[in-house]
Amino acid sequence: MSTPTPQTQTAAPDADADAVAASRAARRRHIAIAAILGCLMAGAWWIWQRHTHVYSDDARIATHMIEVSAKLAGQVTEFPVAQGDRLAAGDLIAQVDDRSARLGLRELEAQYRAMRAACERLETQIDMVDRESGGRLSAARSRLAGVEASLRSAASDLEFKRGEWERAQSLRERQILSQQQWENARNAFQQSEQQHQRALAEVQSARASVTETEASLSQLKVLSNELDGRRHELERIAASIDKQHVMIADLRVTSSGAGLVDETFVHTGEYVVGGQRLLLMHDPADIWIDANIKETEIRHVAPGARVAIDVDAYPDRRFEGEVVRVGNAATSQFSLLPNTNPSGNFTKVTQRLPVKISIAQSEDLLRPGMMVEVAIEIP
Repeated sequence: MSTPTPQTQTAAPDADADAVAASRAARRRHIAIAAILGCLMAGAWWIWQRHTHVYSDDARIATHMIEVSAKLAGQVTEFPVAQGDRLAAGDLIAQVDDRSARLGLRELEAQYRAMRAACERLETQIDMVDRESGGRLSAARSRLAGVEASLRSAASDLEFKRGEWERAQSLRERQILSQQQWENARNAFQQSEQQHQRALAEVQSARASVTETEASLSQLKVLSNELDGRRHELERIAASIDKQHVMIADLRVTSSGAGLVDETFVHTGEYVVGGQRLLLMHDPADIWIDANIKETEIRHVAPGARVAIDVDAYPDRRFEGEVVRVGNAATSQFSLLPNTNPSGNFTKVTQRLPVKISIAQSEDLLRPGMMVEVAIEIP
């Protein structure tokens, strides 16, 4: 049996090393090709996305920040809310001292009751005067009508008796009528004249009574005017009572709707003035996204376009929304210090226009002020 020579033993390890090197080189080529294909695919995808979407990383979650303020001045006696509390519509936010307002309400209510009693008294007096004066006036007018009828009868009788007396005078002068007949005619005439005088006096008395009764009726007008004045005063007091109720209600500050307390600014025992803010709150369900889109891309954005949303705080979650409104002016137009450059020496900067995007709340994760990135589909 022959032993291998040293050359044969050296050739075998060299062949194995060459095979391993060739395998490694092939693997590297495959990895490089795969990487190149991946980069090409990623680049193609990126180009495709930029062609079909408008991107912006200048976007934030927004909401209506509600500032709750005190309506009236006073000391805060209750302030049961704290930062992070959830409020429902009608929940108490702050109670301002209302003792003085309630005492004023009691005083006004007492004035109202007193004025109402005065009005009722005047109404009763007017009714009584009206009935009494009305009855007396009716009786006086009836009596006047009666005595006027008696006066007309007495006047007619007086005319007749005067004619008889004048005829008796003429007959007496011609010695045709006796003395007794002449005296009878004279007596009858005198009696008729006296009756006429009495009837005339009674008419004058009845007319005076009617005038007096009618004058007493003018008291009704005076009382009625006084009653109208009292009623106007009663209305004024009633309005003051309603105003006092509103004041008491304003001293109790409540939540106008559901929301989350973001920050408080006062504590129990502090003195607040009208208009001083008490807290800031917002409704977590009422949120949207304010995005600022470049003016060079705004032509591709239209209301109703679908939007893919990435929230920086939750990189592993994807949200969706929709364009609600496209702004009509660049954000620079709302700056407190507008950049006016009449000299013409300026650097041109691409302006941005505000775009409002709707988004649905998800487990109260989305909070105002969070930064987001949006991808708006180009229609």
